[in-house]
Amino acid sequence: MRFAVFLPSAGEAKVPVLYFLSGLTCTEKNFSEKAGAQRAAAELGIALVMPDTSPRGDDVPDDKEGAYDFGKGAGFYLDAAKEPFNAHFNMETYVMEELPKAVAAAVGTFVDVSRASVFGHSMGGHGAITLALRHPGRFASVSAFAPICNPCACPWGKKAFAGYLGEAAADLPVTDRSSWASHDASMLAAAYDGPPLTLLVYQGMADNFLKAGQLLPDALQAAAATNDKLTVDYFACEGYDHSYWFIQSFVSEHIAFHAAALATRS
Repeated sequence: MRFAVFLPSAGEAKVPVLYFLSGLTCTEKNFSEKAGAQRAAAELGIALVMPDTSPRGDDVPDDKEGAYDFGKGAGFYLDAAKEPFNAHFNMETYVMEELPKAVAAAVGTFVDVSRASVFGHSMGGHGAITLALRHPGRFASVSAFAPICNPCACPWGKKAFAGYLGEAAADLPVTDRSSWASHDASMLAAAYDGPPLTLLVYQGMADNFLKAGQLLPDALQAAAATNDKLTVDYFACEGYDHSYWFIQSFVSEHIAFHAAALATRS
């Protein structure tokens, strides 16, 4: 799989890594070309790593109808259990195991992959939050722009989870669909039992996908409110939509948030 890297000016010490997980239809190029994050990363001495959102290639299965929200460009940052997707769509293993090794092999002279944080947008925001909650302590910090917060309860998530993980029994409540719940940010937030963690979430209030019920940030906030180990710092951004203009407007704040957390790791 492909990934993009931005390196700040070299100093005497290796720099930490901030992973950005992109949303539906994106590649490794979208954030690096549209977010304007390089200046803040350079000033704060942080490497940016931006992976593709799914495997690619003629042998990789895709949505039968060619839809944008499943298959190529829509890996949902989980390991698929259902054939034929389980042969290629192992995005959790890729991000958590294979990608750090690839980064270390490519730029390990400059980067310390043991000091890492993660953030993302939309599907990538879902990925950032769920991976941080599923792997307590691996990341110094986590943040998201307009994340899919409750995929078990939204159309995007239901389609992806059914396709990658298998159909959930219709007569079971959502909370009993264990393979689905284990990749749902809101359900993971309620059960989280790792080190104290703050989730920084920015949501545009003019976001059409928010209005369409795809993002469901209230579910994440409600779940976190029941867990004293987890805090959600939620910023409702009036007038902003789901686009990269939104990310560009606030990416410096997110990088500063991660820089402060990464500074505590040696």
